[in-house]
Amino acid sequence: MNNGLLNNGPLAHYGLLVVAGLMAGTMNAIAGGGSFVGFPAMVLAGLPPVAANATNTVALFPGTVASTWAYRSMLRGVAGLSLRVLVPITLAGGVIGAILLLLTPGVAFDLVIPWLLLLATLTFAAGPRPGQWLRRRVRIGRGTLLVIQFLLAIYGGYFGGAIGLMMMAVWTLIDPSDLKALAGARTFLVSTANGAAIICFLAAGVVRLPEMTAMMVSAIAGGYLGARFALILPAPALRSFVVLLSAIVTIGFFYRAWRLFI
Repeated sequence: MNNGLLNNGPLAHYGLLVVAGLMAGTMNAIAGGGSFVGFPAMVLAGLPPVAANATNTVALFPGTVASTWAYRSMLRGVAGLSLRVLVPITLAGGVIGAILLLLTPGVAFDLVIPWLLLLATLTFAAGPRPGQWLRRRVRIGRGTLLVIQFLLAIYGGYFGGAIGLMMMAVWTLIDPSDLKALAGARTFLVSTANGAAIICFLAAGVVRLPEMTAMMVSAIAGGYLGARFALILPAPALRSFVVLLSAIVTIGFFYRAWRLFI
């Protein structure tokens, strides 16, 4: 039985995923937030939320890898901590987050997902401002940074919305570098957490390959188009669109959870 909200057959479902992938790839290339399109599209196409989250993560992964490759000349450590230290911690956190997702009953995830979307929406809307505000008031050590990085990687493996912004907000508490200088490490470590989670998702067999393929191909195209649009389209304009879209999606999933459990 199809649990999606679209009832026009497989062709309509795959058409939705192709369009969503194109939008998500474009958004990720310019301002981020592609999961706010990709994940709801998977649910609308009929996938259970856990499978939808896992499939969306795999589908959008090539885009983050491509971004990492684009930033390869800027790869560096954070706050004096080398990537050789940060990568294993991020890998471990991504694996744990993915396992937690796989162990979460579908009913429980239906209750959790609106709150995760709300957290991601607020983080995306705030942008770098919380990190800048905290940096003026809070200082953390490298040991604390490693613990927080591990926890963020768990979140990344479990859901991961706005994970890159969360990492940057924490890093600025100890690393005075310009945000652009941290972009390489951000994309690389987000890809690391996602990659670790993907291995778990594929091994568990929860990824829906037809839906993943439909979105992945168009997301790659969207990533290319987004890179082109980035030259002419103001990022703040797209960010405003992403914030509005994510707010609508979050409200929709709160309503969905309310309808499921009343």
